[in-house]
Amino acid sequence: EAERLAAGKSAMGVITLSAYPEGGSIVIRLSDDGRGLDGRRIRAKAVEQGLLTAAEAESISDAQAYRLIFSPGFSTAQAVTSVSGRGVGMDVVMTNLEQIGGQVEIASRPGEGATFTVKIPLTLAIMATLIVDVAGQRFALPQSGVLELVRFGPGSPHRIETIESLRMLRLRSQLLPVLDLAPALRLGEERRTSGYVAVVAVGQRRFGVLVDRVIDTEEIVVKPLAQVLRKVNVFSGATILGDGSVVLILDPNELAGQMGEASVRAESFTDAASLVEIAAEKSALLIFTAGDRSRKAVELSKVTRLERPASNAIETLNGRAILQYRGKLTPILPVVQGQSIGAKTVQPLLILSGALYSMGIAVDEIIDVVEDHLDITLVTDRPGVKGAAVVGGKATEILDVDHYLVLGLAIQSQLGRADEAAKERTVAA
Repeated sequence: EAERLAAGKSAMGVITLSAYPEGGSIVIRLSDDGRGLDGRRIRAKAVEQGLLTAAEAESISDAQAYRLIFSPGFSTAQAVTSVSGRGVGMDVVMTNLEQIGGQVEIASRPGEGATFTVKIPLTLAIMATLIVDVAGQRFALPQSGVLELVRFGPGSPHRIETIESLRMLRLRSQLLPVLDLAPALRLGEERRTSGYVAVVAVGQRRFGVLVDRVIDTEEIVVKPLAQVLRKVNVFSGATILGDGSVVLILDPNELAGQMGEASVRAESFTDAASLVEIAAEKSALLIFTAGDRSRKAVELSKVTRLERPASNAIETLNGRAILQYRGKLTPILPVVQGQSIGAKTVQPLLILSGALYSMGIAVDEIIDVVEDHLDITLVTDRPGVKGAAVVGGKATEILDVDHYLVLGLAIQSQLGRADEAAKERTVAA
């Protein structure tokens, strides 16, 4: 008390404790307005105890010297009391912090006080989760990013479709990319025909996580992963359930990363599930022919541009027709299976745009743009076709633009993987 008064401070000291989230950690800050840490005294004590040589003690900074207080048996107290001087306590604190992946920082100003800042990973928090079953194993999925649960399979209005290697869930007005956890976690490659999809939001991305069943909802205390599992990014931690079993916790951010571009703004795909629709107003329709020379149409609002590149500008990569369009490789798809692309001097293209990419549909001849009621009267299961309608007084097939957008996205992903593989082979050579 006398020392504080002599220093111009109040007789009663003030200790401030605060805690707040920061990034992926919980920050706990403890500060006082005491005398602070004496770097010179700590160095002298470290030399006395053989922790440092005199030369080493002179060369280290004050910040490095402060960390010596965590050494076992270290104390600067002049006398041993019931609360200090024995050199136990701070080393125990550091050991426990390291076991849970925490960190501690020390800041001190002589005569003004010291501040200890402890950062503890959020994996120690209590978290609301869904306990799900995947191929007979249980995992925890954080509820914070789960928007809804959807059941699919026989008798359900929801279904999962596969276009190339990309699985999509038709959910009301959206087409959502779906990640099947079983193959993603290397627990099996069988394509499931029934189960549950958890619709997950990570930032602006929406995607589905396919599981066999949802067991329960549970609030869990998250434990850090063992060192051997730290590099497995798909897991953010582990927990012990009431029955004593250990369950790994899935990291939604890493799951979104595995989805790649398919999870970016998936809401940009409009649903084509409602195939029979009568428009109250007239729609602008682009009429063209392709492949079998029959009349076809697409809503003009869904076409970004009409292009007519020379046929020799269309190249082939991994068996796919591509065009270098505005600095990017753009896949070109036929409307009809087996349709020849680039057979004429000039190849008319309909350019469609997704969230992060473009693609082209090859046509034979663009006939006209008309305004008419889009009244689809004949529905078909043929991929890429919504059905048939009378447009301009003639029977016309109506294309399903979403089908081609999803197909183009899958091809873009394949081209990206092929490009990466080519780069790796070049580096290896």
